Amino acid sequence: MHGPILAALTVLFALRVLGQALVAFFGVVWLPAMNQWFSGMIPYPALLVFQILMLILMIKISIDVWRACGIFGAPRRHWHNFLIKFSVAYAALMALRYGLTMILYPEMRWFSGTIPIFFHFVLAAFIYVIADYHRSQS
Repeated sequence: MHGPILAALTVLFALRVLGQALVAFFGVVWLPAMNQWFSGMIPYPALLVFQILMLILMIKISIDVWRACGIFGAPRRHWHNFLIKFSVAYAALMALRYGLTMILYPEMRWFSGTIPIFFHFVLAAFIYVIADYHRSQS
């Protein structure tokens, strides 16, 4: 069950990367504007490279977990504790970021500029599922 969930989360993240690239490079107007997709803390070309590398890693992890073999599919009980704490902390920080964004930028309520935050929750969920996989397999 972990493999399909990881694959679904990977597809969600891939759609985010694709959507942002369509807006950035092709000016697609039926998707949210570029300023809705990222905070601008990292220049977009560097961000895109990092996102593609993340997608490659997410695909590899998903395949390994789905097949229960490979470097990421081999059960490692000691990964569980670290990954569960990391995913919860990551999600909590994104919840804090969302709350602060809503307080500091009331014009953005409720869903304006929240695409990055939502997809950080997707990434936190991905890490949580990996943690649960290693807990259940050990």
